[in-house]
Amino acid sequence: MREERLRTTAGLRGAPALALSAWRGRSGKRYVVGVHTLSEPDLDEMGEAVVIAVRRDASGIAELVSVATSGQSPREHLHRTWLAGARRRGATEMHVHRLAEGEAERSAIVDDLRTEHADPLRA
Repeated sequence: MREERLRTTAGLRGAPALALSAWRGRSGKRYVVGVHTLSEPDLDEMGEAVVIAVRRDASGIAELVSVATSGQSPREHLHRTWLAGARRRGATEMHVHRLAEGEAERSAIVDDLRTEHADPLRA
């Protein structure tokens, strides 16, 4: 699994560009994500998504720390346990993929992104 950074430009009418990136799974499929710092996420408003905890090395290379799914109302498990564990393992970013259509597809993405070092969870 690897991150593929995306170049973005300023939004319409001078709005700031969205921070976007993409992850390529073992299958070769590419998943576009919004990039957020772990200090800013409001999990209560995230909705249905695949959530990837990420840390970066000194050269800026991203490493997937953990991956989880969230439903329409993320559970306390994701908010407390998963997020706290990701922080303990050095994660500083949360990458959110919102384009999956349903729980089965979100679970398949988690499986596709799973690594030996990542801590896959479903919330």
